[in-house]
Amino acid sequence: MENTKLNPYLALLIGVISVSTSAILVKFSESPSGVIAFYRLFLSVLLLLPLFLTRYVSELRLITKRDWIYSMIAGIFLALHFILWFESLNYTSVASSTVLVTLQPLFAFIGTYFFFNEKISLVTILSGLIAIAGSAIISWGDFRISGSALFGDILALIACALVTVYLMFGQNVRKRLSLITYTFIVYSFSSITLFFYVLFRNESFIPKQSSDWIYFFLLALVPTLLGHSLFNWTLKWLSASTISMAILFEPVGAIILAYYLLDEGLIWSQIIGGIIVIGGISLFVIDERKARLTKNKLAMSGGGNE
Repeated sequence: MENTKLNPYLALLIGVISVSTSAILVKFSESPSGVIAFYRLFLSVLLLLPLFLTRYVSELRLITKRDWIYSMIAGIFLALHFILWFESLNYTSVASSTVLVTLQPLFAFIGTYFFFNEKISLVTILSGLIAIAGSAIISWGDFRISGSALFGDILALIACALVTVYLMFGQNVRKRLSLITYTFIVYSFSSITLFFYVLFRNESFIPKQSSDWIYFFLLALVPTLLGHSLFNWTLKWLSASTISMAILFEPVGAIILAYYLLDEGLIWSQIIGGIIVIGGISLFVIDERKARLTKNKLAMSGGGNE
């Protein structure tokens, strides 16, 4: 953790608390999902612009063609993630949506299994089955409430898969760029993607209620610049699995805020299913960390014998 005055674990905690406000702010807004997502990222880019131009613009000369492509892909998938996740909140509760998005570590493993040929352990299979069972309980409970709630759950799951792609491509680029440069580039690609999405949907960029501008700004400032940017910063110091583990606590903060600010209660299927999902994902992340540590020890041992 060279040259860092802020403890990465403290940064991770602040990031989790910050992103917990995201679903609440989206619920407060009456604008379409694409418009909310656009302003969330576009205003983030504008807030970053002065700092980027004065201190980091020279980094652009060092970016390789591969990094540009990876950043563009990461930005596009981040945009799609926000569209579907925000849309899910129109159909299902904050509790169900945020809990289902925590399945991200499993999607990350599936991606690394197919693209990087990582092995599957018995614990991984078990944790996956546990998490799937928990999500099934949540979805079943929501389906009993209404079919639209189940549709919202499905959107949240797809959004979860999309943010996994964003993180996989982003982690590769982040190790070679400063936080500000990486964030500015990726958010810019996301903003461009969302701009054309809103145009394609023929939606108005002007919100119906003026208070939405406040929610747009808060979304850009708190969960995006403070929250997601802190996650991006910690990628340089902490493993993706550690960050994924911490993100598991986002639903807890979001559920508490939804209870007090949105008057959203919890049904038994959300409580039981949520505990099972978080338990399954926790088991997976802990096992993945142990496997990584064992692999590193074997590598060091092998290197010492050469």
